[in-house]
Formats: sequence, structure tokens, C-alpha cells
Amino acid sequence: MNQELISAIVEEVIRQLMASGKIDLSSSNEGACEDIASPACKAAPLLESPRDAEALERMMKRTTARIGVGRAGPRLKTQTLLALRADHAQARDAVMKDVAPGVLEDAGLFTVQTLCEDKNMYITRPDLGRQLSPEAVQTLKEKCIPNPDVQIYISDGLSSTAVEANMGKILPVITETLESKGLKVGTPFYLRFGRVGAQEHIAETLGAKVVCVLLGERPGLATAESMSAYITYNAYVGMPESKRTVVSNIHKNGTAAVEAGAYVAEVIAMILEQKASGVDLVK
Repeated sequence: MNQELISAIVEEVIRQLMASGKIDLSSSNEGACEDIASPACKAAPLLESPRDAEALERMMKRTTARIGVGRAGPRLKTQTLLALRADHAQARDAVMKDVAPGVLEDAGLFTVQTLCEDKNMYITRPDLGRQLSPEAVQTLKEKCIPNPDVQIYISDGLSSTAVEANMGKILPVITETLESKGLKVGTPFYLRFGRVGAQEHIAETLGAKVVCVLLGERPGLATAESMSAYITYNAYVGMPESKRTVVSNIHKNGTAAVEAGAYVAEVIAMILEQKASGVDLVK
């Protein structure tokens, strides 16, 4: 593709954005352009002359699916395509980047690691993400309260973005609610490169009755901030997945972190009362 053709394409895209009001090149706002990946921009339908504009608007408010985007011949419109690629980039970043050290420091969490040595190993070897390194086991024994009623910890899982977005809001709510019920809450910490199954090793290492991991979930194109709480009673290495209780979709457009924290605490209290989790729990 030669330079003249590229320039012509760019000029045409800018012209279309100016015509739709998405970009303003006036002297007072030179070069300013609305973020096409922002919720406000995505909320605006791109479908030309819809049969029922009000119905389309109502539908778009109730779903994160990409509806009402229109088309350019047989293809997606430029704005739709660029927004899709931006969301995909955010999802990839959520998986590949580490949680910012400052976030963990502000929460007062120390860090331990699974047998995974780096991100590539973590992604390709899920089995190693379920096992603690010898150094991690030693650190937990030295720094954590032994035999707690509830052990809560944070793990990156497949979205560091979810940890950064929700941890500071959900962790204090769970901890304070459980302590107000007179329960012995263990020392919280951060597990790097952790899969859900690592909680079984943590339960055995610390002698916890209940283990709750707040873990970043695999990001999608709707959000990269979704967190889940996986909770088990009397966990042991090799336990079936059916013994886990899960509270999912914890993010600003799902169940808000503060609200989810209160609910997770109530679920944990119920689990301790019934001495059961997963399919054995009677709700």
C-alpha cells in the first residue's frame, strides 16, 4: 500500500468522524477526538435509519454485546473495528501484565509465588500455577496466622486489571464483616501466577477451615476487570471442583466490589455454619 493511498484513507476516516461529530478540529479544540472505546461512545448506535430507534437504544443499554453497529458494505465500520481492537488490546494487557507493586503495597500485602517462573510458563503450564513454591510455603508459615477460621488471599489469575480495579474495595469489606461476626481471619497476602487450585495447598499449609481466593478472571471484550471469589470448606489437594462455591462477575458493570464483598462474607459465614461448600452447601 503506497503512501498516497494511506493518506487518502486517513483523510476519508477523519472526514467521516468530523461529519458524525466524533472529532472536532476547530481552533478551540484542535486535534481532539472522543475515545471510541469509551462507554459513552459505544452507547451511541451507528446503525443508519433504524426502524425503531427507541427500541434499539433500550436494547443497547441492557447488553454489552455489539449491536446497532451498522456496516460499510459487507464489512464492519471503521469505528466498530477500531473499538474492537482496542478492547482486545485491553484484554491482552490484563493477561500479560503484572499487578502494579504500589497497589499491593497500599493494601499491605506481601507476595508469594507458585512454581511458575514467568508469565509464559504460567499461561502454558496451568498445573504449575496450582502448586506453591517451597519458598512460598515457608513464607506463609512464617508470616500468616495459623489455623484461621477463614483465610483470604488475592491472586492475579488471568487478569491483573481485575485485581487493581476491585481488590482495594472488596477485601476490607469481607475482612471487617467476618471479624464483626467474631471469626478468626487469617493474614491476607498476594499469590502471583496463581490458579484456583492453589487454594487447596494453601488450606493444607495454614490449616484454614475456609479458604477464599479473590482472583482475576479471564478477560473478554466486554470487560477486563471481572473478578471472582472461589470459596472452599476443608479444602484438600485433589478435591473435586464441585466442592467450590463461586461468586463471579465482580466489577463495576456487574456486581460492584463493595456489594460483592458483603455477599461473599455472608456466604462464608453460611459455609462455616453448615461445614460444607459447593454442591454440598444448602442455600
